[in-house]
Amino acid sequence: MKRSIILLIAWLIVIQVGYAARILIPMDEKQNNHLKSYGVAYWTLEQDVEIQWLLNYRGGSFMFKHHSALEEECIARGISYKVISDAQAASIVKEISNPEKNTDAVKLHKAPEIVVYSPKDKQPWDDAVTLVLTYAEIPYDVVYDKEVLDGKLPEYDWLHLHHEDFTGQYGKFWANYRGTEWYQKKVKSNEEMARKLGYKKVSQMKLAVAKRIRDFVLGGGYLFSMCSAPDSFDVALAADGVDICRKMFDGDPMDPNAQSKLNYENCFAFEDFSIVTNPYEYEISNIDVDPRKRMQKVDKESDLFTLFEFSAKWDPIPTMLTQNHTRIIEGFMGQTTAFRKKFLKSDVLVMGENKGLDEARYIHGTRGDGTWTFLSGHDPEDYQHLVGDPPTKLDLHPQSPGYRLILNNILFPAAKKKKRKT
Repeated sequence: MKRSIILLIAWLIVIQVGYAARILIPMDEKQNNHLKSYGVAYWTLEQDVEIQWLLNYRGGSFMFKHHSALEEECIARGISYKVISDAQAASIVKEISNPEKNTDAVKLHKAPEIVVYSPKDKQPWDDAVTLVLTYAEIPYDVVYDKEVLDGKLPEYDWLHLHHEDFTGQYGKFWANYRGTEWYQKKVKSNEEMARKLGYKKVSQMKLAVAKRIRDFVLGGGYLFSMCSAPDSFDVALAADGVDICRKMFDGDPMDPNAQSKLNYENCFAFEDFSIVTNPYEYEISNIDVDPRKRMQKVDKESDLFTLFEFSAKWDPIPTMLTQNHTRIIEGFMGQTTAFRKKFLKSDVLVMGENKGLDEARYIHGTRGDGTWTFLSGHDPEDYQHLVGDPPTKLDLHPQSPGYRLILNNILFPAAKKKKRKT
């Protein structure tokens, strides 16, 4: 009798361990809420639970040990999940490790510390990244010029740049909005901050901030930005020591030889571009595509870009950054709608493009010990976002493939990269 009881207990333990040992969060078309799934993954990492990111398996699914608290979080956030046995999990890992398949598993270890460079008075819906971080319930801090110049960035792993103009030209909004209260308030607050921090001009302060961001990346930080931030960041670095601002922006004339003095070696992604000096033109440089010519070639229904498919086993970084349930992404406009390919440096990796228009939409690269990723456009679910437009309601877009690109970048720093075999 005693032996039978021992065998029964042992059998029950085996059944319990083998039957409900893993939680699988599928990220294919069957996922109810892709965006909140990233939030659950982040929360799981905060609980010191390791995650396997199953690259190219059902849209880039997540798998981790089963705990009742983790399952309850999946339920509370309304995402699709499945409890599977150890045997089923092992079968999945074996399947994706097949050298004939373009799949792999990457371990996520620690929730990255996230910070957003943004004015303190901005609302989450003013920027797609803060909007989706709030919706996915992923915590983040906010810093602006003073905090950056005070040396706060090294406290974080991942930095996003609000759609800032690092050239000190206030986004070239002067022509259309110089008489509005919000524009005048923006100019005033920036000028006051520049004086407080010891700079004569806003452009000088913004350049100093751009250099601190550059140093953050060189030291191993992860940088992500979209809309006008990517090209204005590179333009500001290229114009180090050169006055490219017209009088209405900084109070004195620009250097008439500014274009010839640009140093493209300072840039992360772009080279050989020209700055736009016309204050009535809503562009900082010609890195961005010409919106008028573009609208003659494409409309909202046909405006799409394609994600490249990378080798999961040999190129895990771009594979992580392009995980999605579709390779075709609906286009969206912004102050910088798309990057003209001819101005990309040779070492820039294009991860998403509109080949017909010769546009790069999603690009990536390394700098020092860190990485940067730039996504063009303003809001993946608002085709032509205008000043004063209402915020996007992500409850209406829980499966947004465009917003998934942003959230891939959030989890990327948590991954342990595997060394290439020789």
